[in-house]
Amino acid sequence: MDGFDFTAHIDRLCRDMAARIPELGHIRMDCVALSFSQTRNGSAYGMYASVTPLRFEGGSTELVRRGRRWTVQRIVGPAGREMLYVLNFYLPRYLNLPWREKLATVAHELWHISPLCDGQLRRFAGRCHAHGSSQRAYDARVERLVDAYLATEPDADLLEVLRADFDTLRQRYGPVRGQRVRVPKLIPLE
Repeated sequence: MDGFDFTAHIDRLCRDMAARIPELGHIRMDCVALSFSQTRNGSAYGMYASVTPLRFEGGSTELVRRGRRWTVQRIVGPAGREMLYVLNFYLPRYLNLPWREKLATVAHELWHISPLCDGQLRRFAGRCHAHGSSQRAYDARVERLVDAYLATEPDADLLEVLRADFDTLRQRYGPVRGQRVRVPKLIPLE
């Protein structure tokens, strides 16, 4: 057994969702670095996934904060292309979700990607710029995205893996592995 390549599978899923759901059609997965992190335990409490933007407002590579200029550490993918986002999943927590919640988590994180796919996050008006003024409305949007995806009748094999939890995948394939990307740091510019 070679193991289960989690990030390769999640890449296929994200690409398929972006291709099948018009509201996610702006996403270029070749600019998104996929990663996983291991949680300390299998507890259901905590984050399941996160998306980190690698650009500032307006797609800028620099930011001035308190009179000091900053840039974000660059990440270059295997094909030599600079990444604009890091999409990270927390295992085994994510894999122990029910299969539909796994799909909703992916849709939730992909919906955060700016409509310009320029390295910044989608912003909503007001102080709750990440999810908008209503978390319930954001979650309802995510559920509509999942319904739209399932209505396209995606590849059964792609969904079948989502029906397995972490231990089942390990028993079936061996170790769960994949790409790990460190969260980039802010770097001061002189």
